[in-house]
Amino acid sequence: MQSKATTVDQYLAALPEERRAVLSAVRDVIRAHLDADYQEGMQYGMIGYFVPHSVFPAGYHTDPRQPLPFAALASQKSHMALYLMGVYGQPEQERWFRDAWAKTGKKLDMGKSCVRFKTLDHVALDVIAEAIRRTPASAYIAHYTSVIRPAPKAKAPTAAKKTAAKKTAVVKKTAAVKKTAAKKRA
Repeated sequence: MQSKATTVDQYLAALPEERRAVLSAVRDVIRAHLDADYQEGMQYGMIGYFVPHSVFPAGYHTDPRQPLPFAALASQKSHMALYLMGVYGQPEQERWFRDAWAKTGKKLDMGKSCVRFKTLDHVALDVIAEAIRRTPASAYIAHYTSVIRPAPKAKAPTAAKKTAAKKTAVVKKTAAVKKTAAKKRA
């Protein structure tokens, strides 16, 4: 569920006490191990951790106005979730993460990038700490830029002008035909 909160404090204040306590504990672990080049703030209605434009000016490829997302923490309808983009799409990181979590004896409920949990007892905080710590912004940016396809090039202006000219010619021809037909009827 996306929140309308504009600050992390507002987001947390709007949560029921038990969820606020759990998310605050996970947040403390993330912040304690987060590389200095990341920032915390609200992004996509969740608590987000991202590479700001001052570090990576290109921003997120699907919306360059947004800073590059790295992780997020959210209270969803039936669970809480930690989204780890530093693990997603990197088989060696995901393998390490799953193995490390399994060694804790806790059950891992994980989607592509999200770790779902209902209580703090379900969370392997030490594994989360290490996942955050082992992905400095520079390494994350290097991986991100290596796998993101360049944006498609825009059509050459001449092609666009030719298309517009053809459309204009069709409109003019249609108007001329209608005008001629109207004169014949008159």
